[in-house]
Amino acid sequence: MPHEIRAVRAVFDDETITVYQAYSAAIALPALDAQRFVPPFKRDRMTWIKPSFLWMMYRSGWATKEGQEHVLAVRLRRAGFDAALAGACLSHYSPGVHANRAEWSRLLRTSPVRVQWDPERSLQLQPLGHRSLQLGLSGDAVHRYVDEWTVDIRDVTPLAHAIHGLVTARALDEAQALLPDERPYPADRSR
Repeated sequence: MPHEIRAVRAVFDDETITVYQAYSAAIALPALDAQRFVPPFKRDRMTWIKPSFLWMMYRSGWATKEGQEHVLAVRLRRAGFDAALAGACLSHYSPGVHANRAEWSRLLRTSPVRVQWDPERSLQLQPLGHRSLQLGLSGDAVHRYVDEWTVDIRDVTPLAHAIHGLVTARALDEAQALLPDERPYPADRSR
């Protein structure tokens, strides 16, 4: 079955959706202990969340890039994720979405949430023909993410390393079987 060009694909249930982030031990380990993001996590910076496990693997180099050695699966309340999406602005101007550049620029200044669509990745981290969501949170959205939306945080670094090992060994069927079961999430894709 063909994929929609832009769709949120994620692990989710009736109440929650899982997103991924990669951090150094200095941020990841305190977050795991507290089950929420605590200092040295900085609330005054934009934080990008990714519902796609493989896009996170691409971004973090299978949890090997400096400062991204720990991949966290953050389970969020769907109500919070949906609210973030509803108030989001595209990270770039799109004539089919925005009346003009001035309107987009105004939305960009006023929205604490950015949407970016990047090529989804294969097990070999090659770009695919459909796009995967990244959601950038800033300002009030970061505070709500930390204080209201986060249900729990798990370390999926061992899973990342296990899948990467199988990919390296060309055991792709085994690697595929370990991937999180992501499916299309009911979300507005016009943003």
